[in-house]
Amino acid sequence: MPQSPTKPPFAKIILASFAFFLFCMCVSPVAFAKVFNAQTLTLDNGLQIVVVNNKRSPVITHMIWYKVGAADEQAGFSGMAHYLEHLLFKGTDKYEPGEFSRTVKRYGGNDNAFTSYDFTAYFQSIGKEHLEKMMIMEADRMLNAAPPPEHYASEKQVVLEERRQNTENDPRSLFNEQMRSIMFVNHPYGTPVIGWMDEIKTYEWNDVKAFYDRWYAPNNAIVIISGDVTMDDVKPIAEKTYGILPVKDIPSKTRPVLPPSYALTTLSKSHPAIHEPSFQKIFLGPSYASNRQEALALDILQEILSGGPTTRLYKSLVVDQKIAISAGMASSSDALDFGTLWLYGTPSAGISLPDLEKAIEAEVQNIIQNGVTDQEVADAILRMQDAAIFARDSLSGPAMIIGRAMTTGQSLDEIENWPQDIAKITAEDVKAVAAKYLNPSVPYHRAPVTGYLTPQAGDLAGDKE
Repeated sequence: MPQSPTKPPFAKIILASFAFFLFCMCVSPVAFAKVFNAQTLTLDNGLQIVVVNNKRSPVITHMIWYKVGAADEQAGFSGMAHYLEHLLFKGTDKYEPGEFSRTVKRYGGNDNAFTSYDFTAYFQSIGKEHLEKMMIMEADRMLNAAPPPEHYASEKQVVLEERRQNTENDPRSLFNEQMRSIMFVNHPYGTPVIGWMDEIKTYEWNDVKAFYDRWYAPNNAIVIISGDVTMDDVKPIAEKTYGILPVKDIPSKTRPVLPPSYALTTLSKSHPAIHEPSFQKIFLGPSYASNRQEALALDILQEILSGGPTTRLYKSLVVDQKIAISAGMASSSDALDFGTLWLYGTPSAGISLPDLEKAIEAEVQNIIQNGVTDQEVADAILRMQDAAIFARDSLSGPAMIIGRAMTTGQSLDEIENWPQDIAKITAEDVKAVAAKYLNPSVPYHRAPVTGYLTPQAGDLAGDKE
């Protein structure tokens, strides 16, 4: 069954893919070797093909990435991109509902799909001898989706139940959703990928098909094959399957402007399902597409602050001061428009959330005022290398990394030259991005949003009757 990025399996995929991306650090920055040594070509109809050769096993991961996601939906039709992802498993004029996945399974493979703000992706992991069949089926559903009425009606209920289980019944998910909606006022990144419950109920297949007809086309997609094949193997198959599909006029992406915000917002929520209090704060940041150097510097800042038990936040707040159970920073920059930065933590018994917030921000202020050392930058890189060695044999990892990057504005050359680019980041760069994006003394374009999650009275961890 297709899955949205809110489901745990997808989270595991992304973590594995990110680990493989970090493995690229193992390539010597002095040699400036390419990360994946990928081959690429573009068919006459505009479809880009990327091949990453990996001979460790006679299998492949075949992925097709569409450059459209939840951020491209019409206002009032939230969740449509995700709903369409589900419906593309419900048949075409040539294939019956569910036949795609049944065929993959019969051949010994597995398949799935996921939707995000800027892209929608479909993939199969299977023996390399079945590549042509995968391309035939994907090419067919690129333009010929035809779910029977009973299936698009029933799948609506599947999506609604997915939202109930993963969001409505999870106070943390609801809380984070509300924090994003405040941060991204008037911008689609503030609308959940799965959509708002009341809006999901309203649209029908004709509405979804208009979205499908507008965006699904070879000249708005990237096919990535990672595994035991070369471009010489792939090109003739791609030309006779995908290459015969017609070009479409793809509309320009005109997204709403994110207006400035100066007032600080603090949200608080108590719930019986919350067993430990927690603090989190979201800041607006750059994307790799908007400012690559700053995004890379923020990745290193994240590692210096919260990359392990010897890094600044954990050592200071958990080990030395013992005022927190956990504390960290997370930077996410793989988006077309904006990235996000999160500070977060769980206090030790007897420590209030405001006090923990002040302690975390004091560590950030120390970097803003005094910077980081060259050794900290070097150590951060080394830790990132060590943490990613296990992913060397990944087959799906390269396809995941390349697809996410290329559909959010990065070029294949930028992906391949990542070791060279990360090697250019200095301690001064890290200090500069901390001062620019996390400094309350500097006017924000969008003020950060703070969140306090707490157990209901009497439910605090350690409380006894």
